[in-house]
Amino acid sequence: MRVLLTGGSGMLGGALRWLAPEVPDLTLLAPARADLPLTDRAAVARWYADNPVDAVIHAAAKVGGIQANIDDPTGFLVENLRLNDAVIMGAHEAGVPRLVFLGSSCMYPRDHRQPLVEGDILAAPLEPTNEGYALSKITGARLCDYISRQFPGRAYRTLLPCNLFGTGDHFGSASSHLLAAIVTKVVDAQDEGRDEVEIWGSGNARREFLDVEHLARFMLSVLPRLDELPGLLNVGADVDHSVNDYYRMVADRAGWQGRFIHDLSRPEGMQAKLMSSARARAFGWAPPGKAAFTASIDAAIAAYRRRKRGPIAQPGARD
Repeated sequence: MRVLLTGGSGMLGGALRWLAPEVPDLTLLAPARADLPLTDRAAVARWYADNPVDAVIHAAAKVGGIQANIDDPTGFLVENLRLNDAVIMGAHEAGVPRLVFLGSSCMYPRDHRQPLVEGDILAAPLEPTNEGYALSKITGARLCDYISRQFPGRAYRTLLPCNLFGTGDHFGSASSHLLAAIVTKVVDAQDEGRDEVEIWGSGNARREFLDVEHLARFMLSVLPRLDELPGLLNVGADVDHSVNDYYRMVADRAGWQGRFIHDLSRPEGMQAKLMSSARARAFGWAPPGKAAFTASIDAAIAAYRRRKRGPIAQPGARD
């Protein structure tokens, strides 16, 4: 099976590329941004014409933390709309029968019931701090659903992962995910001999985290049978913790014994967005347990420490 992977240099893309050799008869094609500008619809159409594929994993997106989303809602909306139009409609027009679109838990309403189920999307207002990004993801998911319903030969499905982390995250950058940012702040404080780490907001907001490797394995397992999946599918850990809890977990695993201070003037986003992965269990999903999660935190801490000494050769790989 020949598969186009967009976002191949990102955290999820790195994990997929690392795991792909384990899958028989799978060839992942992951062109670099310089070779395939995904916002250029004509360039993407030409690529599809020159490189026939059996499926697409669309993991590329303009991503960032809370402050980045607040600062540039226009960019997060428009760039992702362009990406999704070029990749998804380009695949459809090229006759590609299967496509996996990566959604996000931010597609769900702000402070809605817990746990969130797939039917809750658009049931209430979105979280304002990342509304532009969320709207682009909702639009992409709707597009996949419309295509699949209108054209029975297409199996275009949307997976909605919870918050992700892993060894290939963008530690210390504006694009880092929350857990990577926590690892960065705690390890830096330890290395610099500081006894305080700042937490944005109260730290009481709750988040659900999943090691990206577990998501990547599930994605590769369902790729040949996308037609069996519903249009939307939550994929998460089925358990959440407060932001304060995650800081304490990382500090404990890293061996840092300082204290935390809170900047209550900073935004902290939705107070809770735990998702139900009950539907995904019917398709082979098995959320990792506490021991696996702890091991994943250890791996992320080790990865950042290695990165401080020099670049990691393959995002997603474990040394």
